[in-house]
Amino acid sequence: MITVLKGLVYVNERKATPMEKAATFIVDKRNLFFLLYVFALIFCAFSTGWVQVENDITTYLPAETQTRQGLTLMNDEFVTYGSARVMVSNISYERGERLREEIENVDGVSSVAFDNTQDHYKNASALFDVTFDGTASDDVSVSAIAQIKTLLAKYDTYINTEVGLDTAADLKQEMQVIIIIAAVIIVVVLTLTSRSYAEVPVLIATFGVAALLNMGTNFLCGTISFISNSVTVVLQLALAIDYAIILCHRFSDEHETQPAREACIAALAKAIPEISSSSLTTISGLAALAFMHFKIGMDLSTVLIKAILLSLLSVFTLMPGLLMLFSKLIDKTMHRKLLPQITAVGKFDLMTRFIVPPVFVVVIAVTAVWANKCPYCYSFTDLVTAKQSETQISYQKIKNTFGTGNMVAMIIPSGNYISEGALLKDIESYPEVKSAMGLANVEAMDGYVLTDALNPREFSELAGIEYELSNLLYSAYAVNDDQYGQILNGLDQYKVPLFDMFLFLKDQMERGNITLEGDIQDTLDDLFDQLEKAKLQLKTDTHSRLVVYLNLPEESQETFDFLKILENEAAKYYNSEDVYVVGNSTSDYDLSSSFGQDNLLVSILSALFVIIILLFTFKSAGLPVLLILVIQGSIWINFSFPYLQSAPLYFLSYLIVNSIQMGANIDYAIVISSHYKDLKQTMHPKQAIVETLNEAFPTIFTSGSILAAAGALIGQMTTNPVISAIGVCLSRGTLISIFLVLAVLPQILVLGDNIIEHTSFELNHINLSPKAYSGSVRIQGRIRGHVNGMLEGTFYGIVRGDMEAIIISGSAAQLKDSAESISDSISGAVPDTAQEYDKQLNSISQEGSDSDEK
Repeated sequence: MITVLKGLVYVNERKATPMEKAATFIVDKRNLFFLLYVFALIFCAFSTGWVQVENDITTYLPAETQTRQGLTLMNDEFVTYGSARVMVSNISYERGERLREEIENVDGVSSVAFDNTQDHYKNASALFDVTFDGTASDDVSVSAIAQIKTLLAKYDTYINTEVGLDTAADLKQEMQVIIIIAAVIIVVVLTLTSRSYAEVPVLIATFGVAALLNMGTNFLCGTISFISNSVTVVLQLALAIDYAIILCHRFSDEHETQPAREACIAALAKAIPEISSSSLTTISGLAALAFMHFKIGMDLSTVLIKAILLSLLSVFTLMPGLLMLFSKLIDKTMHRKLLPQITAVGKFDLMTRFIVPPVFVVVIAVTAVWANKCPYCYSFTDLVTAKQSETQISYQKIKNTFGTGNMVAMIIPSGNYISEGALLKDIESYPEVKSAMGLANVEAMDGYVLTDALNPREFSELAGIEYELSNLLYSAYAVNDDQYGQILNGLDQYKVPLFDMFLFLKDQMERGNITLEGDIQDTLDDLFDQLEKAKLQLKTDTHSRLVVYLNLPEESQETFDFLKILENEAAKYYNSEDVYVVGNSTSDYDLSSSFGQDNLLVSILSALFVIIILLFTFKSAGLPVLLILVIQGSIWINFSFPYLQSAPLYFLSYLIVNSIQMGANIDYAIVISSHYKDLKQTMHPKQAIVETLNEAFPTIFTSGSILAAAGALIGQMTTNPVISAIGVCLSRGTLISIFLVLAVLPQILVLGDNIIEHTSFELNHINLSPKAYSGSVRIQGRIRGHVNGMLEGTFYGIVRGDMEAIIISGSAAQLKDSAESISDSISGAVPDTAQEYDKQLNSISQEGSDSDEK
């Protein structure tokens, strides 16, 4: 290495470090890396279509929960037909009757419920409960809902349904718009904080490649949640932007004295450890999500950490080549600083250092209580977003007029119709139950329900078939069921449930064993269709399903308590282990049960991981505690807003933002602390903190403004309540964190300087390794060594010349030479005290710096 200092050349031969060798390889082989990235991007352009997205959040419930087990069983064994609530306003009841008939005649519509009760007609508005012939995703249902919309186009119509609703496509379209706007904001912010206009395309290209790599590798995670699929790109840009900016600024610094290639190598060698350590806090905060019982935490953690790692890869292996490619253009487009210094903020912090910290302690104590009273919710159905979709508007309109329905399903062992009927009667006796439906209370004909048992004569009269044929049918059923004793004892008293006998009759007719003609055949055909649908919905060989409509809200403690009552009623007739209660309310209950543990786990782990990293970063036990106090305070302040606004907050939004805010925003505090720690070695702490804010503000402004803007865009421009809540909380939390690290942390650092020093285990103040200095050196403290002779003692001053000494306590720092100013300064009167001499040294240092710039 060759160093030029004031006209003298010093040659220092040394071996390159492993980091420098790696940096040299990356820079020199940049064309190879370009080629590899081209191949990777082409692959990712295709593989993004392989990603499977899960839109049902209940899929991530723990496998041992009753809701998850019941949903799996219900989805595997039963068919749930599509349905819709259709409200037509400003019509008469007679017009509603005619519309009901027209809707029933639509192909694909199975039934339409409408009557002159408060449940279906109120305030000149008619509500039609429509059931389709297929599931919510079947083409027949999608076609039917489209025909209904056309039929009611001229009316004031509101339709709430999942049929034909593609929330993933809608969310993807919204996020595309958000990404475009976010990209514009990023360009503006990077331009303001850049040193050269040509740096901006380098940064944008690096971000874009990292984002595409992450999207293209999501298929490796299997199926990912709609939350991870939608917010990861925006959060990746906001969370990882610091890494590229650090390397870019390092390159600019090195390029002032070195050619582009050598500058890029030196910048990369220095930036890799710095950026890697910086990313650890973000990764550790996200890693805490993986320990949640609610498995969506693992999903989010995996995708977001992968995004951070791919961003690091792009910065380390792609960006150096881009810097080399754009180096000449970067030199030509250099510009002055566009962001102002914030010296006034630093001086204000010094003035208020005895006022702000006590106030801050009171504020976080109060907001900690408020945050713990945050009104969490576990269902996002009733949450209102800033932007509303057509479906959400319809839901709110119908809810305000007719209220909402709350349906739960009970899965019980099949085969015992008597127990099933008794259970249905018990359930319907509760005032909390609006209605309950199962095979045991579905009317077949003439007052009989499907599970009533009839003998051959009763069945012949009901079905309208000859008695002899009925006897023959019962005999065949007994043989098929291995009940030969019934035949020997006579069939007059042999009773078979209607549901089973009708299905057996249908099977025999399909085999051609029995043939009926005329009206009887038509009547039975219609009945068989209804029976088949009833079987698909309500009964399998192993389980039966009861549908219970509650007069209770979807999410409330009263609802949760009543779910236990339903389980207790079922336990009278069945083993409790064989009974499952499934619905939105049970899902909310399971989520609320696991939230307490997940909340505590995520909060503790995210803080613990960050503290461990900070301990090794700053080698001090006191400083990490002070930093965590500030960021945790920002989290408490952030989540006190829902309490003050009495606005329910979706629990998952809290968990996600809590970990991101702890992991990402702690970087702002680290930037402040790192600069302060370095500057106070050569400055008084008061001066150091002012200069720290000036140096750190561009980095904090860049990262913080982009993260806050991205969160605000997500919160205001998406209709998905979960995603919107994440955006709102993340934006607000980032702004609070920025305010605290600029307006509260500086005072805490200055006042807590002694705590930081006394809890340090770096032992800088007892560093017994001699260091060589040349030129002007400012010394404060006790030294031992050679300065053109032996010098020992407590010394405050400047040494000019060569020095090799052990700094026993205090510090020594190299100054920029300005011989004339130094000579003039030290030729004056010698100060009486060390404190006065310290002030003079600071003045000399400042004059030397100013002279060097001139």
